[in-house]
Amino acid sequence: MPTRLDDLDRRLIRALQDDNRLSFAELAEKVGSSAASCMRRVNRLRSEGVIVGDVALIDPKKVGKSLTVIVNVELERERLDLLDEFKRAMRATPEVSQCWMVTGDADFVLVVLVEDVDEFDNFVKTRLYTNPNVRKFRSMIALERTKFDPRIHV
Repeated sequence: MPTRLDDLDRRLIRALQDDNRLSFAELAEKVGSSAASCMRRVNRLRSEGVIVGDVALIDPKKVGKSLTVIVNVELERERLDLLDEFKRAMRATPEVSQCWMVTGDADFVLVVLVEDVDEFDNFVKTRLYTNPNVRKFRSMIALERTKFDPRIHV
């Protein structure tokens, strides 16, 4: 069940998604509230799981990950234990930045960030070809990131 959010909660969320390094005083000025109220609200949003983490967004190209590949994976069998095993494997794979279980022709969609085609080839050989439950996969190399917005619009 979604957490009930009032207008101040929404303003806080929007402000923190734009810049989560603001002090509570700066945040209060930005959203029109007191620093103490902002601190209480932000702590509540964290404890209720609305705010799940604070991260720095990194440009993959600036750290040598210039190739983004979207991979649709179709599994051989969809038993619960095999699905869980695939999920665990993808969570433990550093090249996989996102793993989505989906409906449709594919069972999973992966976003893989690597240095180059050779590194992607190594990923395929060590993570997909070696998995006996992977029936087939299709890869799409991203040519351009037209939009990337991790914010949730509330």
